[in-house]
Amino acid sequence: MTGRPQGACALVTGGGRGIGAASAHALADDGWSVAILYRGGREAAEATAAAIAETGGTAIAVNADITDAAACDAAFTSIEERLGPVLCLVNNAGMRADNLALSIDDADWDIVLETNLTAAFRLTRRAVRLMLRARFGRVVNVASVVGPRANAGQANYAASKAGLIGMTKTVAAEVARKNVTVNAVAPGFIETDMTAGLTNGFADAVPARRAGTPDEVAACVRFLASDAASYVTGSTLYVDGGLAA
Repeated sequence: MTGRPQGACALVTGGGRGIGAASAHALADDGWSVAILYRGGREAAEATAAAIAETGGTAIAVNADITDAAACDAAFTSIEERLGPVLCLVNNAGMRADNLALSIDDADWDIVLETNLTAAFRLTRRAVRLMLRARFGRVVNVASVVGPRANAGQANYAASKAGLIGMTKTVAAEVARKNVTVNAVAPGFIETDMTAGLTNGFADAVPARRAGTPDEVAACVRFLASDAASYVTGSTLYVDGGLAA
């Protein structure tokens, strides 16, 4: 087993707030230099990077639209020049455009799939090439309990997250021999900006009878990115208070 090489960095998409920010902090606490990729919310991303620096870590905020392949490639190059090779990728950025299936138009279907699934694939493809050469890599995809579990009004979101879990398993099997692991975390009802519009009674359906926190998800991301998880790959770790049980 080969441990994490020196001089490598972690890239967290959508790392300015919520699960992404918590994951960036957790990875920095574990010794990673962290690049925070953001599309909007520049102030939040830069504040997260600054907070990591204040505690002795290394972090930068980089702007790129993850649905723009050329912009992502340029961001990767910039990050590698500043922080070293990206040997940990956390595909966290995502979006919702909820509606009943008969009312979801093509535009809302396309943007959710492009953001949540296609962009994650492109970034994974870009990162894994270098990971294979380094014979070390960690990819953690932030999926959702909604992927394998029906949730009315989220056909596009569920399809994207179910696809992300399927992609996780397949890529994991392809690269396992090279000490590269690919896993997913599937959060349930977590207190973030994305869940702010959900009904207050949603937590009642959770066996734990409460919402989770971004830090609880980030702790799982940190584990999957660590040397301790070197024999864990192709797995989906549910962080949902028992919702998927």
